[in-house]
Amino acid sequence: MLNPTDEQQAAADAFHAGRHLALQAGAGTGKTTTLAQMARATRRRGRYLAYNRAIAQDATTRFPPTVTCKTAHALAYAAIGHRYTHRLNAPRRPAWQSGQALGITKALRIGERDLSQKTLSNATLRTVARFCHTADTTITRHHVPRLRGLEDTNLHTQFASHIVPFARKAWADLQQLDDGAVRFEHDHYLKIWALTNPRIDADFLLLDEAQDTNPVVEQIFLAQRHHAQLVMVGDSAQAIYDWRGAKDVMTGFDGTQLALSKSFRFGPQLADEANRWLAIAGAPIRLTGSENVPTELGTVNRPDAVLCRTNVGAMAQVMKLLATGWRVGLAGGGEGLRALALAARDLKDGRRTSHPELVLFPSWGDLQDYAVHDPAGRDLQPLVDLVDTHGTDTILHAVAQLLPEQQAEVTVSTAHKAKGREWAHVKIADDFTPPKDSEQNDDTGRTVPGPIDDSEARLAYVAVTRTRHRLDMDGLSWIHHHPHGNPHTSSPVHAAGPPPATAALAH
Repeated sequence: MLNPTDEQQAAADAFHAGRHLALQAGAGTGKTTTLAQMARATRRRGRYLAYNRAIAQDATTRFPPTVTCKTAHALAYAAIGHRYTHRLNAPRRPAWQSGQALGITKALRIGERDLSQKTLSNATLRTVARFCHTADTTITRHHVPRLRGLEDTNLHTQFASHIVPFARKAWADLQQLDDGAVRFEHDHYLKIWALTNPRIDADFLLLDEAQDTNPVVEQIFLAQRHHAQLVMVGDSAQAIYDWRGAKDVMTGFDGTQLALSKSFRFGPQLADEANRWLAIAGAPIRLTGSENVPTELGTVNRPDAVLCRTNVGAMAQVMKLLATGWRVGLAGGGEGLRALALAARDLKDGRRTSHPELVLFPSWGDLQDYAVHDPAGRDLQPLVDLVDTHGTDTILHAVAQLLPEQQAEVTVSTAHKAKGREWAHVKIADDFTPPKDSEQNDDTGRTVPGPIDDSEARLAYVAVTRTRHRLDMDGLSWIHHHPHGNPHTSSPVHAAGPPPATAALAH
């Protein structure tokens, strides 16, 4: 920061004054550069808690040697996880085998649904996984995942009452150093470490991507407050992982609240588009673009990336691009799409599937009926339409043609997987659908569109801020006709909105 902005200087001053700090850093505002320069200007020893291993490795090249850059998992492994190396390296075992060893030996009927021993075993292990992401000390009913087809509160309560005892038995098994019935994963030793109330030896801690911090990591970080200076940095408007237990710990943090709002990634025109979504989401910051970055909005015929709302939307884009001769890569690889297509094929062939999203449906017809008539199943309709139109073999053939991103002409990605990345030319896919109409009419008698869910606004904000040079709004262009689409005249709108699409389908 040879010429720091006023905001960057204010953050540096607060840091060097020793204050606990929450730094809201909008898209492309140079948060890592700011933190690295702050760390270089002090002789104190620091720890940088990175969101994932790739970020930690990159940060190591940018921070001074006085700052150790690790993930929370790496710290936990050094402290406790290495004791479980034998279990981590053990052969994989199917969930049903673990369930059988825990005492899950027969099926269960709840309401009109038959839950197989395999389904119950999968749910037990997912319950433990959800518990490991929390700051809780005991597994309870609220850790049990909700299954499609058992959305009714009473039915879920029956289901949870059956699962919790097995999940507690599984957790007891996981804490044993010797071989156990349950496959040991990295999240398990992180949780075991957290429950020891660990002390991280450092003068200051930097928590990156704080808006998507799991409660278990939040608990560890905040517990260092009495002996270390805490600095969390992130963008509350990019909090898009609440569906998997992540929590925005920034807005309620007891410390100095500052912001970085000048984006060095894009120009003023795109900053205005980003601010449209920030206003709808009720975000704490607004962005300004860099005058010397010529970012445009308009048609993009040869995008570097196509960003989708859902995995099903990504599947449709992959097939469309392959059909027109493009070499296509998929962010994160094609295994998720392949698993969905195989699950659909099983159902169409009259076999039940173990896919966690579709496990309770005995047939494809049952899934079709659920998607059409049950409000909780409407996000499955695009999958049903895609399979009914193209067939599972065509979809599987398309997935098999995917290339590594380095060899592809275009990358297809969900907005979730695009977070933290950027491309020169980006196109927004057409599965970012507008909210359903409300039951109200305006002065001319036309139906008023329904309010935009703030989680959808945050996801749209992530999507539109991935570009450097040109953005094709396409699938989000409906916002220009929505009554809350003008950030200068509308106030932030929050709504319950539709039930969030689940992890496997949406992300």
